Amino acid sequence: MASKINDMGNEVVEGFACKPKNFDPNRPIMHYKYMIFLCSDERCAKAHKTQKAEELRELLKTMGLNKGKNRIKIARSFCFGACRFRGVAHITQNSDTELKNHALWLRATHTFSLEKWQEIFKTLRDDKELHDVLEQKDFIPMKVYE
Repeated sequence: MASKINDMGNEVVEGFACKPKNFDPNRPIMHYKYMIFLCSDERCAKAHKTQKAEELRELLKTMGLNKGKNRIKIARSFCFGACRFRGVAHITQNSDTELKNHALWLRATHTFSLEKWQEIFKTLRDDKELHDVLEQKDFIPMKVYE
């Protein structure tokens, strides 16, 4: 059986998706242009009803956005404390680019189709603003409470 190679070009330990056989503690992490944190805690996970992170990672692979200078990373997180918005996602942008879509919060992402996610990914790849392609209802506003 041929060895599995992860996105960073490392041979992977059998039974793992990306764990490298030869661990190098000084190797830099893989660059990303954007990281999208998906809440996978109890309430949001129930809203998704699927393994949304894995589906989106596969979509990114088909779009060629799983590595390279336009890489978008999907990470699962625990509760953001915004359960009333179900399916919460938080977008952070790497600071080595102009911050157009940094610190954005999306709501009800469990209702987003794969086509809508594809549009989101294309927008991020092309350095356009998500406010131009998503509706205002898709965003969670923030406010400082005194």
